[in-house]
Amino acid sequence: MQIGVPKERKDQEFRVGLTPAGVQALRERGHEVRIETGAGVGSGFSDESYQAAGATVVETAQQAWDAELVVKVKEPLPSEYRYLRSGQYLFTYLHLAASRELTVALVQSGVTAIAYESVEENYHHQRSFPLLTPMSMIAGRLAVQFGARFLERPQGGRGVLLSGIPGVSPGRVVILGGGIVGTEAARMAIGLGAQVSILDINLERLKYLETLFGARVEYLYSTSHQIAALLPHADLVIGAVLVPGQRPPCLVPKALVQTMRPGAVIVDVAVDQGGCVETLRPTTHSDPTYTAFGVVHYGVPNMPGAVPWTATQALMNSTLPYILRLADHGDRALELSPALAKGLVIQHHRLVHPDVRQVFPDL
Repeated sequence: MQIGVPKERKDQEFRVGLTPAGVQALRERGHEVRIETGAGVGSGFSDESYQAAGATVVETAQQAWDAELVVKVKEPLPSEYRYLRSGQYLFTYLHLAASRELTVALVQSGVTAIAYESVEENYHHQRSFPLLTPMSMIAGRLAVQFGARFLERPQGGRGVLLSGIPGVSPGRVVILGGGIVGTEAARMAIGLGAQVSILDINLERLKYLETLFGARVEYLYSTSHQIAALLPHADLVIGAVLVPGQRPPCLVPKALVQTMRPGAVIVDVAVDQGGCVETLRPTTHSDPTYTAFGVVHYGVPNMPGAVPWTATQALMNSTLPYILRLADHGDRALELSPALAKGLVIQHHRLVHPDVRQVFPDL
């Protein structure tokens, strides 16, 4: 099969869909790989390293997209819609619930689209999203790292050091959601010495988190009343809510943001699915924050793109088995792998994923 890897066009997105190691694995199975020139430079992979692994380096995006299977990191931008075509497989993060425009473009193109975030394994009757997990881990850790930075006064924040020092209280971090993102955010915040509260509606998850972090964290059942009680005292609020295939609920309405301290920071990792904070809109790595009601808002949808050397390799470790299966078997891969079949969102000009269809029932 012909596999194409275009350079990412999203602002400050330096990740790439395949590493040289991934190219070599595909070449060993007889597949052809085309990499757009410069696609891997931001992640530390030169064109020469791809050529040494057996890839053909092509000069234009059109040449990279002219393949049976296109492997990316982020969703196609409007400038890339013209490359989509019937009979082509697209394997990347899509997060369609946040974009009707993209969903319509994919349906109209006839492409077979499989979303990383929807590939689903089932381990011991537990739902698992193996291609979402590594980026969620990175995003959760970065949420605290970025939050700590933007709490600094020169960045518009309150001037709070999350760790505090002897004689001065540490900062307070409130994490909405106890999944992978919330867990990793808590791990980082605890490591810095902050006061940490995690809210979730799954009591079993809260019990599990207690086995990880013990008495260093406050574990609370999430209700609108509880959130309203915590946010006026929070220095950093992290939105870590995931509803597979759908927009997350709005947990922080505008009226609640207005009760927060001036210079407090909100980081919403769920922004790529629409976000759980009413006043937060998507931003970019080039212009990551804005202030609303005195509160610093951070809403970069591709947070792991800030650490592409780590993120690309972490992603490749998870995606490669599925990429190999698609390259080896084409449509039959969806029959051989129930996990890949769960990731199928668009096929034959139809929106087929049940969760996304709930968001766009008319498509």
